[in-house]
Amino acid sequence: MRIYKKLTVGGIESKILVLLCSCILLISGAFFIASVFQGSQLAKINADTNKRQMDSLTEFSKEMIEDLVMDEMSRSTELEATITNNSFKDMQTRIKILAKYAQPLLENPENASPAKWSFPERSKNGQLCTMVMLADELDANAPEVNARISLVANMSDMMIAICSAFNAENVYIALPEGILLSCSRSSGGWYEEDGTLQSYDPRTRFWYKDAVEAKKLIFTDIGDDKETGQLCITSAMPVYGKNQELLAVVGTDHFLSEIQKSIETMAVDDEFQIILNHNGEVIFSPMTSGELMATGITESESIKAAETIQPFDLRESDNSELAAFVTDTMLGKTETKRITLSSGTYYMSGAPVRSIGWTEISVFSQLKADELAVLMLDSYAKIQKEADASYQAGKRSSTFAIFVVLIVEIALLIWITLKQGRRIVQPLNNITNRISELTEGDMEFFMTDDYRTGDEIQVLAESFQTLTHKTVDYVKQVKQVSAEKERISTELRMANQIQDSMLPNTFPAFPDCTAIDIYATMTPAKEVGGDFYDFFFIDPNHLAMVIADVSGKGIPAALFMMISRTVIKNCAMLGRSAGQILEDSNRTLCSENKMEMFVTAWIGILDLRSGWLTTANAGHEYPAVYRTRIGKFGLLKDKHGLVLGGIENVRYKEYEFRMEPGDKIFVYTDGVVEAENGRHEFFGTDRLIKALNRVPHAGPEAVLASVRNGVGDFVGDEEQFDDLTMLCLEYRGY
Repeated sequence: MRIYKKLTVGGIESKILVLLCSCILLISGAFFIASVFQGSQLAKINADTNKRQMDSLTEFSKEMIEDLVMDEMSRSTELEATITNNSFKDMQTRIKILAKYAQPLLENPENASPAKWSFPERSKNGQLCTMVMLADELDANAPEVNARISLVANMSDMMIAICSAFNAENVYIALPEGILLSCSRSSGGWYEEDGTLQSYDPRTRFWYKDAVEAKKLIFTDIGDDKETGQLCITSAMPVYGKNQELLAVVGTDHFLSEIQKSIETMAVDDEFQIILNHNGEVIFSPMTSGELMATGITESESIKAAETIQPFDLRESDNSELAAFVTDTMLGKTETKRITLSSGTYYMSGAPVRSIGWTEISVFSQLKADELAVLMLDSYAKIQKEADASYQAGKRSSTFAIFVVLIVEIALLIWITLKQGRRIVQPLNNITNRISELTEGDMEFFMTDDYRTGDEIQVLAESFQTLTHKTVDYVKQVKQVSAEKERISTELRMANQIQDSMLPNTFPAFPDCTAIDIYATMTPAKEVGGDFYDFFFIDPNHLAMVIADVSGKGIPAALFMMISRTVIKNCAMLGRSAGQILEDSNRTLCSENKMEMFVTAWIGILDLRSGWLTTANAGHEYPAVYRTRIGKFGLLKDKHGLVLGGIENVRYKEYEFRMEPGDKIFVYTDGVVEAENGRHEFFGTDRLIKALNRVPHAGPEAVLASVRNGVGDFVGDEEQFDDLTMLCLEYRGY
């Protein structure tokens, strides 16, 4: 390289100058030749292109508008059908929940206490409450009738909870004797105008008869609600006992005023929606005439038709296109089609409401779509005309400007090239020199003003600075991370030791007490867990046993576990019953539960003198009981209450049974039955009972070991997902 008047010949500067000058000459020459040729061609091409574009756009715009309308209708129809479907699925859910709680209550009345009940009260109109209605021939004062009413009234709290949780209008349960327990806000609707309470025989209602006849969950046709007179649809389900005897029919109503209002208010001249029932009849439509007018609910007293309209199945329409479209849509095909009706041609898209067998159809006028295409073409033609005028004016002025710009550009670019060449090369040289000076003791590269060029050179310098800085920081971070990891590991070990020390883990637990033998274990899924067990004497003759599972895992669950254990034990030491202990504990946990955590819990209080065990269950797993006279373990399906920490002022049912010498009870958390193997199968209660019955006559410690080995063999090498907690007590008697 040689230096000539501050220009390094052969260096980057000179190479950039030569390259740029060559490019300028080539580009300028090519541009001059091309501009002369293109100027003559563009006018011709522009006129020809405009004509072809207009012809093509005319056809394309209609197709585009049609595709747009079809796509949008398909999406909106599917969305509306999904919203409607979800509302009816909610009805199915609350019906199934009600049936699930009604079946054990009605099949085992001896396990329930009489509950308070009342007839409808006008003063409670508008309030969510339960009320009883009877058939004419029933006398509420008759002992048998009163007993049945008091039994089914145990469902009151559950029914109120279902209505509140699902924002439902009402739920009700009807007994075969002619008794109805209803939960709604319309208690005043059961009275005549003279103030007389109406009689009501649910067995004569269509929903009762249809459900009993179908022997499964059903949706009725649209009718009038007995209480409010509003248009509604009813879902009902029969409840059967173990011997398939009819125990009750549960039901709920869904008022259709919102659907009817939505169909009417959203309709315009060119766009509207209709809904068909499972018979292909239009039940909701804004149309008052033509093929799409409503014909499917004229028998309802809520629909005041000027003349009698016979229900009509659109699948049997004389319009073959409409009949075929409705048939396909009711079978689940939802593509948009163009249908010609007596009032014009329409785009129609349908989607099934699968839970109830309805079909939702959107309708859009083709005339409206054609108007949109015409508007778009007119707008394009105007824009095209303005663009052509601008093009001609610009062409004339640009011809002169080109020559001036080329001359100025060549001179300016040569000057800029010289300046930029020096500006580029100098910082690169500085960076090279600084990098060569870096040593093992001085490894960090720092930015200076020489490198702040605002381009890739600055980026390169910043990258060197970042790289060297990160290298230095990395060494520091490695040391910090190692120290922090050791600190966290130490704290988790201490937390595990603290949690372990809180639970009774010295066995035998009561060496001086020969009436019982008890053993328990807890294996957390993480360093600390959310499960816990406890057992302690309330007095010399009463032993309390607790097992619980806190929602979540890790440190938060462990902290909530310690609080829950302390609360339950303190409540138990007050000498209260099992149900009262859970009620008091739930009230305490709910009061300050800002993290909205909850606990499932089982508690049992054993009288060592008599062997009577009184228990209560807050959403926990079923216990397993070994009976000496039977010789094996079996599940005891007790009554479940709601979890602790969920809802305040919940009542918990108690139950009790007597343990004979040699009997055992085994309780556990869901980490046992929900242990999962590599095939994503759960260990389950069947395998649990099988593991218990491998050593049914052994002591509590051997029983727990058998279950733990069974879970381990089933899970194999899979990682433990949840805490495993178990407790077993053997009653030996005095």
